[in-house]
Amino acid sequence: MEYSRHANSFTLSWYILRAHVGPFIFSVTTLMFLFILQFVMKFMDQLVGKGLSGWVIMELVILNLAWMLVLAVPMSVLVAVLMAFGDLSSKNEITAMKASGVSIYRMMAPVLIAGTLIAFFVVWFNNYVLPESNHRLKTLTVDIRRKRPAPTLVNGVFMQDLPGYSILARKTFERSNDLEGVTLYDYTNPVRNVAITAERGRISFSQDYRRLILDLENGEIHDLDLQAIAQYRRIRFLRHRITMDVEGFDFERSSESAFSRTDRELGARAMRLIVDSLRAAERQATAEFQTSARLDNRNILSGHPLPSGSAFPGGGVARDSVIIALNKARQLSGAASTVAFRVDMLERQIDQYLVEIHKKYSIPVACIVFVLVGVPLGIMSRRGGFGIAATLSLGFFVLYWTCLIGGEKLADRDILSPFLGMWMANILIGLVGVYLTVRTAKETLVINWNFFARFVPKKWRSTTEEEASPAPVT
Repeated sequence: MEYSRHANSFTLSWYILRAHVGPFIFSVTTLMFLFILQFVMKFMDQLVGKGLSGWVIMELVILNLAWMLVLAVPMSVLVAVLMAFGDLSSKNEITAMKASGVSIYRMMAPVLIAGTLIAFFVVWFNNYVLPESNHRLKTLTVDIRRKRPAPTLVNGVFMQDLPGYSILARKTFERSNDLEGVTLYDYTNPVRNVAITAERGRISFSQDYRRLILDLENGEIHDLDLQAIAQYRRIRFLRHRITMDVEGFDFERSSESAFSRTDRELGARAMRLIVDSLRAAERQATAEFQTSARLDNRNILSGHPLPSGSAFPGGGVARDSVIIALNKARQLSGAASTVAFRVDMLERQIDQYLVEIHKKYSIPVACIVFVLVGVPLGIMSRRGGFGIAATLSLGFFVLYWTCLIGGEKLADRDILSPFLGMWMANILIGLVGVYLTVRTAKETLVINWNFFARFVPKKWRSTTEEEASPAPVT
């Protein structure tokens, strides 16, 4: 009898989980496809014409799959839970399970366990796969931008990648470095404004790829001295060459150690070590200032006392003592400002690393939070269609992502603590999920779709209001 009860419990758990597998795989595939399509539409025009091999472009897409997967998995969990429990509810299987004595908590248990396992996988992925992928992606992106400069120019848009220069080309060519309708602003000299226009041009590099060479034809140079406005010069030229210092744009695969890693390219353990070192530097700076201030105060207080009967500023000794004290006070105030600025910068760096550390765990925990909110919503919706599941999940995910991005910005600015900024979305949506779960366990809640049908034109409605209304459940 006991074995039969365990067998039935296992069968029920497997039946509920099996209902989630198909929607989860379908949702992950659909979302990944949409992310890839968005990436291709946004960046592919910057890659075409650079002479890159198909493998390099494929590698770029593959490296971008890492951050796409981190976003797609939690949202797919919510879609799968809504679709599965919505389908079970529409077939009255939820009602049959309740009639058999199975509570909603028992139905939710296998999904919570699966969501927890997925969360652990995403945590591992965030700490080991994603940082390496982001680092290789940054290295590859820099290498691609070095390949040829002309395709990085967008027709009619100023390129400001080079410090001190702003370049506009009204027409570029994919298979060459030729330009037409060139406008260049030179800001390298802060006391002079130089604007150069040309009908045609060609952009290239020196042999060592340390200088960008811009050969211009049939143009003008407008030179204005800001300190002497009357000394305005206008020069016409047939040919003019401009050289600009750059790091080199040749496409050579850089070693992965050629670039320092940012917070998005490190795991949580490495970032904790950095945070510890930053806090040690903060304590050291504060201790050094306190020691220095203590010595200065002791020197000031142990100085020569004012001579009796001498009035400042008439008495020379008294005046000298006060001047020395004022100078030391000014030095102490300047040192205090410097230390305060340094401590503030260290605090901001610490907050940035702590935000990334908490993010590596808060996003995976969203898989569990979305189970809590998805199960009752799926039962209440009573429809297992992808449209309703996608709509509800998109709404909650937009809310979640808005809170996450807003919390990150506030935490980076030291308005909120990094913990609260990164976990605020999970806390809010988790509380909503717990409330809905408890309410659904106590009574049968159903979403009345007739309320939303009122906002849809009659010719667009596929069913009558009677068919769209939920069946009464006793």
